[in-house]
Amino acid sequence: MDRRQFLASSGAIAIAAAAPRALAQTGGTDDARLSAAFAAIFERQLDLSPAMVTSLGLDKGARAGAKSQLNDNSKSAMTKQLAATQAAIKELESYKSAALSEAQKLNLEVILYSLGQQTVAPAKFGLNSAVRPYRIFQQGGSYFSTPDFLNTAHTVNAASDCDAYVARLEAFARNLRTDTALQRDEAARGYLAPGWSLDLTLLQMKKLRDQPAASSSLVQSLVKRAAAKSIAGDWQAQAAAIVEKSIYPALDEQIAAIEALKGKTAAGDGIWRTPRGDEIYAAALKSATTTDLTADQIHAMGLEQVADISAQLDTILKGAGYTKGTIGERLAALNVEPSQLYADSAEGRTALIAQLNRDVDAMKAKLPQAFATIPDTPLEIRAVPVEIQDGASNGYYNRAALDGSRPAIYFINLKDVGDWPKYGLPSLTYHEGVPGHHLQISTAQTAGDIPMLRKVAFMSAYSEGWALYAEQLADELGGYATPLDRAGYLQSFLFRAARLVVDTGIHTKKWDVKQATDYMVEKTGFARPRCQREVERYCTQPGQATSYKVGHGVWTKARAQAQAALGDAFDLKQFHAVLEEGAMPLSLLEARVATRAKAAKGA
Repeated sequence: MDRRQFLASSGAIAIAAAAPRALAQTGGTDDARLSAAFAAIFERQLDLSPAMVTSLGLDKGARAGAKSQLNDNSKSAMTKQLAATQAAIKELESYKSAALSEAQKLNLEVILYSLGQQTVAPAKFGLNSAVRPYRIFQQGGSYFSTPDFLNTAHTVNAASDCDAYVARLEAFARNLRTDTALQRDEAARGYLAPGWSLDLTLLQMKKLRDQPAASSSLVQSLVKRAAAKSIAGDWQAQAAAIVEKSIYPALDEQIAAIEALKGKTAAGDGIWRTPRGDEIYAAALKSATTTDLTADQIHAMGLEQVADISAQLDTILKGAGYTKGTIGERLAALNVEPSQLYADSAEGRTALIAQLNRDVDAMKAKLPQAFATIPDTPLEIRAVPVEIQDGASNGYYNRAALDGSRPAIYFINLKDVGDWPKYGLPSLTYHEGVPGHHLQISTAQTAGDIPMLRKVAFMSAYSEGWALYAEQLADELGGYATPLDRAGYLQSFLFRAARLVVDTGIHTKKWDVKQATDYMVEKTGFARPRCQREVERYCTQPGQATSYKVGHGVWTKARAQAQAALGDAFDLKQFHAVLEEGAMPLSLLEARVATRAKAAKGA
């Protein structure tokens, strides 16, 4: 999920001056001045992030130069970004007493909240993020993100795009060296991933490094796409020379540095093991959930929900003939049922992805029952690249370019197809695809009435909460064809509830990887390797896993309150139209749903 990006262009600035459809602007001069301020902040954000420009498909025209660059990952760049964000906050705070429309008041509140959260980790802890506190780990660092970015976000349609790709390879080598130097500095301050994380990191680095340069994925991504577009040029030779002479030496240095640092990392697996770890975790929970819930409250919430969902699963599993053992044991037995498994082969993986596409198409046909506005943004489903699958998440979503030049992508980790029994796949697709992330994010991106600072914002509790709500909505729409499919949906909920227990257990109760993995296996029935990959993610990205079920709880509560207020007048399509107002903190989401319901009641 990443999902914190900004956009600016002449067309975007015009759009940024508009307001949510549900909140007609009635303000005058102050509204216009604030819209201009939003647009200017947007421009400054883009100036600092060429990767954002590319990710949103705006590396053309006046911003074509961004396509040859990668983000500056230096310490000075973090300082510069912090200063720019603090300046933006100061500028926008001056509008708090302005005569603004209700639409602009909402925009101002959401954007100030988002910008404020961006300052916490760099200002308080000297880190880029409280949720991602380590510079290099099994899911973080230039070595991990840049090859995937070049392959999926950097489009190749002309010779100039190939030249830009080659330039970015040189930038990649520079960023690797910067990461190495900064990781040494941060390790000296006590911020270094656990030893097992560094082992996974080294494994992935070596997979990238051990490919012959000419046939490496970095080179072949360019060569194959250039050939597909009949773009003349010896791109293989150009790219391979940079990989061989610049990238591989930089990787060698990074590998040596991580090998040397590994033995110096502090014992333990949670963020508590680092300086001010308790403070960092509190900040991470705040960032991930947009609430003031404490770790103890979240832990208790998880225990309660695990028990409740397990009871619901008990009924379904008994009805399907699975009567012996705990819920986890019965789900584990179902997970290895031969009829539930795809072949562990290229053909099996192809068949699995084909079924995911059929599930997306079937759900798309049902969406008009629940949504008045349905974006037509294309979605591709791909396997996670082999080079990063050992450390990558089980599934994740990349948003589409705003200009339609690149589709959205739903990635699934197919390292082991045994991780994906058939009964659990529909809920994953409804989460990552429709009506989940793809529908929600595409709706925000194509809603022409909100500032771009909000249009492309990502708030984990809002978006991940929606994606879980989408799995529930899919049940209402008849998306689970069999009782076992519905068991897969409940297992997904059980998995997310267990995360509340595990994440807080790791970071406040000093659970280790084994204890957390044992709990996940016992409660969810998922295979141990899959559970362990998840636990490893929670260890190195504190708080993020709590956003799903906390957010889901607020979405379902907000809907229930709207239904109670409106009674027979409740319109599900109108409730879902709140998506067109963009992501927002959960407290504001509840307030907006309540306000919309009150307006509908008085209409």
